[in-house]
Amino acid sequence: MKMFLNPKQLDNQIINLIQLREIQESAAHVVSQKLHVTENLVARLGLEKELSGHGGCVNCLEWNETGEILASASDDVHVILWDAFRYQKKLVLHAGHNGNIFSVKFMPKSNDSILVSGAADCRIRVHDLVRSDTILACNCHTGRVKRIATAPSVPFLFWSAAEDGLILQYDIRVPHNCNANDRKSVLVNLSNHLGRYAEAKCISINPRRPELIAVGANDAYIRMYDRRMIKLASLQVPASASPRTNWDGVNVNGQRAGEGDPENNIPLESAQYFIAGHLHNHNRDHNRTLTATYLTFSADGNELLVNMGGEQIYLFDINNQHNSRLFAPPQNVKFSDTCWTDTLKDCVNSNNKTTEDYSLRNTKVLPPHVEAIKLQANEGFEQQKYTLAINLYNKAISHCSTAAMLYANRAAALMKRAWDSDVYAAFRDCRMTLLLDPEHVKAHFRLARCLIDLNRPAEACKAIESFQEKFPEYITNSAFRALKKDIKEAMNTGEESTRTNHPSLQMISTHEQEWRRNTIDYKLRFCGHCNTTTDIKEANFFGNYGQYIVAGSDDGSFFIWDRKTTNIVRVLQGDGSIVNCLQPHPSTCLLATSGIDTVIRLWSPLPEDGSVNEREILNLDDAASANQIRMNSDPFELMLMNLGYRFPGQHAAGDEDSDESQEPRVAQALNCRPS
Repeated sequence: MKMFLNPKQLDNQIINLIQLREIQESAAHVVSQKLHVTENLVARLGLEKELSGHGGCVNCLEWNETGEILASASDDVHVILWDAFRYQKKLVLHAGHNGNIFSVKFMPKSNDSILVSGAADCRIRVHDLVRSDTILACNCHTGRVKRIATAPSVPFLFWSAAEDGLILQYDIRVPHNCNANDRKSVLVNLSNHLGRYAEAKCISINPRRPELIAVGANDAYIRMYDRRMIKLASLQVPASASPRTNWDGVNVNGQRAGEGDPENNIPLESAQYFIAGHLHNHNRDHNRTLTATYLTFSADGNELLVNMGGEQIYLFDINNQHNSRLFAPPQNVKFSDTCWTDTLKDCVNSNNKTTEDYSLRNTKVLPPHVEAIKLQANEGFEQQKYTLAINLYNKAISHCSTAAMLYANRAAALMKRAWDSDVYAAFRDCRMTLLLDPEHVKAHFRLARCLIDLNRPAEACKAIESFQEKFPEYITNSAFRALKKDIKEAMNTGEESTRTNHPSLQMISTHEQEWRRNTIDYKLRFCGHCNTTTDIKEANFFGNYGQYIVAGSDDGSFFIWDRKTTNIVRVLQGDGSIVNCLQPHPSTCLLATSGIDTVIRLWSPLPEDGSVNEREILNLDDAASANQIRMNSDPFELMLMNLGYRFPGQHAAGDEDSDESQEPRVAQALNCRPS
C-alpha cells in the first residue's frame, strides 16, 4: 500500500533532507579540515621534490587561493609560476625589476590573472598574466619594497611596505600617477612617528577583519591599525627626485620626522601596539638590532604571529585589551592593568580579591598522567637537562593549566637555562604561580631575582620588600641577603645611569609615546631557531587550525613547533645555508620552502616504508642550543659561516676550496642582507 504525502508534509520532508545534507556536508568539511595536517603526517614530513629554475636566492613564495599554482621570485628578477603537483613551470615572467624581488602576491578574485611584485629597486609592478602586460609600474617608494599584502575579501586593493617607512595603499580600479602630489595613497608614514630612519619590513591584512592591518618595522614594536579610522595622506615628493634613492627617501620623509602626522591622519584610537614585554628597553639592554622580519594573522583573525629578527617568534592575542605596560598577564589570566608594575606589592598579597579568586582554581593534586610527566621533568632538571625539563613542564601545563607547582618548576628551569628571553618567561611563570598560590615562597623570591636580571631594580625592590613582609623568617637566609645586596647595587647603578644617560623620547611623536605605553604582551613564545642574518625570514601557521608553527633558520634548517605546548616537534634540513620562506599549501599537508639556494623544496608526508629521512635532524635540543650560540655570535662572521665561508686557517679536513672560491656565494647572500 502506497503512502501519499500531502503538500505540507512533502515540503517538511524536503526541508529536513536539505538540513540533514547540510549537516553531513558540514561535518565532512570539519573532518577534512582536521585531517589536513595531523601529528602522523607531520612526523612523516620529508623532501618530496626540488624545483629548479631560478638563478639566485628565492626570496618569496606564494600559493594561489586554490593551491594549484605556486609563485616564486628571486634575486634573478624573474617570477616563476609552478604547477607544484606536476613539478612543471607554467610561466617564467621577467618582472621588469632592476633589483632583487622580495614579494609577490596574487590579487584576490582575479582568477590568478593579476600578480603584484615588489623589489629592491624600490618599485612595485602589477602584471596582467593573461595579456602579458604590466598594468601598473609604481616608483612612489624611495626604499626597498619588502612586502606586498592583499585581503581575500577586498579584490581591488593591495598594500606595500618599504624601507622608506611608508605603507601605501593602491586601488587597481583607479589610474596611478606617481608624480601626482595630490594623489592620496599613504596609509601610514612611520617616519612621522618614529623618526627619519624608520623602515617598514613586513605587513599583513587580517583575513576575517580586513580593516585591521599589521605592520612590522626595524624595532621591537608590532603595530596594528584600523584603516577605517585613518585618512589617506598625499605622497609629497620633489619632482626632481627621480631616480630616487633611499637617501632621498630619508631626506623626504625626514621633513616631519618624529613630529606626528600633519593633519592627525592616524588618530590615537586607531592603533594598537604589541611587544614582548622584556623588549621595551632593548635599546638600552639589548646588544642586537631587533627587526620584525615577518608577521601573519591566524586564519580566524584572532591572533598575530611575529618572527622577531634577533629574538624569538611570538604569538599575540589581538583581542587582549589588557595594558601590559612592562609585563602583561599570562595567557587566559585576567587582572587589573596596574598589577606587577605600580602596585606589585598589593597584587601578590593574598588579601587582594583578584588573587584570592584565582587561587581557588589552583590544582594541588595533579592527575596521575600529569604527575608522571612532572616527575620526568624534575628528573631532567636534577640532571641539568634544562631544555628537556622545560619541554616536559610545557607538556604537563598543556594538560593542567592551573597547577602552581608546574609554573614554579618551569620558572626554575628557565632561569637555569637562561636562553634569550628565558628570564622574562620565568618572570611570567613566577607571576602565574603567585596568582594560583600567593603563599609560594620560592616564586616570591624568584620574582625579585628575575626582575633584577631584567634590569628592573625598582620593581625588584618592591618584590623583595613584599617578600620580606610576607616571610620574615627568611630574612637571615644567605640567599636573601645576597639578593638584597644585588638589588641595592642595581638601584645605585640605575640612579647613576639615569643621571648620565637620560633615555630620550624626543625623536618620536607624542602619539608614538602613548601607543608604546599601551602595548599588549605576547601570548606564546616559540624558540630554537636563529634569525639574525636576513630580514625576510618568515614564520607561518601550519594546518587549518594553526596546530603547528613553522619557521626557517640561519643554520639551513626549518623548525616545526607544536602550537599548544610550544615544543619543537621536527627539525629538517631545508637549505645549504639559510631557510627564509615557508608557505604551507592552503588545503593539503604540503610545505614549500626556499632560501639562499636557487631551488624551491616541496615537503610532504613520506611513505611509511621504513626508509631513513636523510633531511631529518634528530637531536632537537642540540639544534636549538647551537642556534642560541649563533644568535649571540658576531653578526658579520656569523653570516659568512652560515654560508659555508671559512676564515683562513679554518678549512675543514678534506676541504679543497680556496677562500676565493667562496666569494660568489658570499656576494649572493649579501644581496639578501638588510640595508
